[in-house]
Amino acid sequence: MGATAADPASSALGLTMVQRTPGAALRPYVTRLCAYREHYASPVVRTEVAMPGAVLILAFGTPMEVGGARLTSFTGGLGDRYTVTRMAAPTEGVEARLTPFGARRLFGVPMSEVANLVVPVDDLLPGWGPATVARLGELTSWRDRLAAAESLLAARILPAPPPDPRVVWAWKRLLESSGSVSVAWLADSLGWSHRHLVARFHDHVGLTPKASARVIRFDRAMSLLRSGADLAQVAAACGFYDQPHMNREFRAMAGATPGQIRPRPQAGAGADSDT
Repeated sequence: MGATAADPASSALGLTMVQRTPGAALRPYVTRLCAYREHYASPVVRTEVAMPGAVLILAFGTPMEVGGARLTSFTGGLGDRYTVTRMAAPTEGVEARLTPFGARRLFGVPMSEVANLVVPVDDLLPGWGPATVARLGELTSWRDRLAAAESLLAARILPAPPPDPRVVWAWKRLLESSGSVSVAWLADSLGWSHRHLVARFHDHVGLTPKASARVIRFDRAMSLLRSGADLAQVAAACGFYDQPHMNREFRAMAGATPGQIRPRPQAGAGADSDT
């Protein structure tokens, strides 16, 4: 089973969370589990950036605004655009980060049907979703909630039909190369036509291989920028044609420019420009 941090001692204003690393059997499908509680003095608006995975929110209490809809527990597929959320009242629950193949096995539908969508858990996972939320809501210990969430996810994901190992291989090559390998090389390596590769990605991932590569490249650039890396170096390291190209991708997938993501330099240090 996975490892869990200690329960929080209190729920002061702000965000409180405890994370759990899923056990080895579930890790190819669920990369992170987090129990959280949010309580702010005034409404909080966030921009949720695109990521090479899917998010499952199993929450209790007041709904939040997600992409213009009011939702409590929700999920969806991979996307290549950002989403705006607004939380105006206290809420708590469990968040699971899913790989494309974990989402495919959990949802039991082609991932193309939920790409770039956010939907209520009840709609996509009827029966399982409401029962899981009710079960987690009965537990008061965050450690118990995370353990129960892992058990319930494993019981649904692991017996489901496994993903096509050739699509898994192609996805891993994209991740390992940070999205730099060509779609033509992937198709040739698998002995597939471009059309067949796209069709298999639509089913298992939701996005095309090219769109998947864009999101993976963006995700790496986000990590580098958040660590304080130089803008020009990030653009070159992540395979953007130039800085304007990186700016366009960030506006589409983060709703901000790279310069707005990168930590501000210390006083007296030189600053980069993304204009």
